[in-house]
Amino acid sequence: MPDRMVLLNPGPVNISERVRKALATPDMCHREEEFYRLQAAVRAKLLQVFGLDPKEYASVLFTASGTAAVEACVSRFVSPAGTLLVVSNGVYGERICDIARRYGTKVLEVKCDYTSRPNLETIARALREEPRIEAIAAVHHETTTGLINPIREIGEIARDRKVPLFVDAISGLAGEELHFVEANVAACAGTANKCIQGLPGICFVIIRRSEIERMAKIPARNVYLDLVNQFRKQEANDTPFTPAVQVMSAFNEALTELLEETVPARIERYRFYSRILREGYARLGLKTLLPPDLLSNTITSLRLPEEVKYEPVHDFLKARGFIIYAGQGQLRSAVFRIANMGVLKEEELRAFLAALEEAIRSLRAS
Repeated sequence: MPDRMVLLNPGPVNISERVRKALATPDMCHREEEFYRLQAAVRAKLLQVFGLDPKEYASVLFTASGTAAVEACVSRFVSPAGTLLVVSNGVYGERICDIARRYGTKVLEVKCDYTSRPNLETIARALREEPRIEAIAAVHHETTTGLINPIREIGEIARDRKVPLFVDAISGLAGEELHFVEANVAACAGTANKCIQGLPGICFVIIRRSEIERMAKIPARNVYLDLVNQFRKQEANDTPFTPAVQVMSAFNEALTELLEETVPARIERYRFYSRILREGYARLGLKTLLPPDLLSNTITSLRLPEEVKYEPVHDFLKARGFIIYAGQGQLRSAVFRIANMGVLKEEELRAFLAALEEAIRSLRAS
């Protein structure tokens, strides 16, 4: 097995040595002042990197994978009598629907094909025709395919209807453009371990403070994922449960790196990576699932060549130090995915393309 695995999956990602060293922070009790300073620093940096006013927005941290941040919001975003409109064009939109329904929330799903952006008029019409809709939920970067949804336009519809917009931005934050204020984002779920280039184990919600006040009037439906309680504890320099202290320290360092690089520069770096890879796919005759205007900076779904199955390609590449990702849901047998998030080198991407060409050639010949 190679010494370094180049992770071309959509998280966890390859991290910097600075972040890796930060994981080895001295043992620390989560009920001591030094941890509260660390927690406060992470919460502040999350707002700073995205240019948000701390008087209007807050960040709330959870020790869990990114889906926990989604569930924390969805479980309390509408009242028991209300309806959540979910824009769904992939596995992660479907997951929002699943979470909401498990909490007994009525869901109106605006569903479209995995390879299409949603019809904005359909969303607007649903809001006009269903007065019980209290909020909209949408996925920013649909990891299923690598498609970017029109969050700004959906946010404008939400503003016109005066309903809040929740965004699952787990695989998009810091890798794709997302303007919170312009897009009217009321709450957003994110994670440390994708484009922010931290480690798995910490997720977060960035939310308008006015939304927390609104959510506080809705009955809590869980304990560990009670966003309002978590916010209140963290605002008071406290924590209701034991957080992943060392992972938090690594997250703090990853945010410091992001502040130094800046979000626009990181987006451009990822765009540069994707350009190298996509030029290579074209040379190899590989077809993308999505047309160019729908492609993100960070994930490319590729159609499997004829007579080639995913598992042998994966195993061939893993033996040479590269990790790729299978398709999801209805696309599992038709595509595979390549992500270009994290700390990568240009020479690694070119070596990957050479290995991919070798894999396809040898598997076709066998």
